Amino acid sequence: MSKSLYETLGVSENATEAEIKKSYRKLARQFHPDINKDPDAEDKFKEINAAYEVLSDKTKKAQYDAHGDQMFGGQNFHDFAQGQGGNADLDDILRQMFGQGGGGGFGGGGFSGFGGGHQQQVNLDLEANVTVPFATAILGGKHNVSIQGDSFDIKIPAGIKDGEKMRVKGKGKSMHGQRGNLILNIKIAGTPDYVREGDNLVKTFDVPLYDALFGGKIAIQTLEKEINLKVPQNTRNGQRFRVKEMGAMNRKTAEKGDLYLIANIVLPNVDELDEELVAMMKDKLATTD
Repeated sequence: MSKSLYETLGVSENATEAEIKKSYRKLARQFHPDINKDPDAEDKFKEINAAYEVLSDKTKKAQYDAHGDQMFGGQNFHDFAQGQGGNADLDDILRQMFGQGGGGGFGGGGFSGFGGGHQQQVNLDLEANVTVPFATAILGGKHNVSIQGDSFDIKIPAGIKDGEKMRVKGKGKSMHGQRGNLILNIKIAGTPDYVREGDNLVKTFDVPLYDALFGGKIAIQTLEKEINLKVPQNTRNGQRFRVKEMGAMNRKTAEKGDLYLIANIVLPNVDELDEELVAMMKDKLATTD
């Protein structure tokens, strides 16, 4: 009887609990997506975790030892995992197949699962769209969502991008005592104050003419705090100033982007200036052909 879960973890069918755990830890480190940049590493990492979900649980392991790969419709575990698609939560699928929560398991000589003519598990996941405020997307924090009359807070990770997906466990559809997951499609709300360029943020700030000509300090409110930016003498309109590590968090590298501040020179209203000053300026600034 084929038992490919053991092959996934690289151990024999007679392996001890300690041997299974040791092999799992080694493989999990080897194929962790943050360490292994191979495009197939993430899928392999999912398979390793799902295999360990079964073989580390005495009850599930006993069921798998009795039935082997018949549970996957006769496929080996790798082929079964690939057939579930890249976004499949194999842990949840296996928990349902092994009857956690009373919705499946082995009863009357049969079992629920995939393939082989047996009843396929119902997808209890629920998908919804949610719009997250710009500041929350950059800084992270709690955000309240309301789905099908259920209102609750979710934790938004700092640096999340428009179009990403978030999974909220146990907030999907319910059936036979089981609950699916909620898959959220993230949309980031726009803001007139900032433009996001990758992990960098861009903001325009006003500079009075005096400070632009002679230099000075400008107080600027950023998403994180108020800062005082020193602008040099002869600052030009549109000139960029870089503030390091005050941009968005890159969740893969755990490094922050930068904040770029663009100077907008504010010209005074000539009608409100002293007449003598206006006359002097006309004289000194006059152009000649």
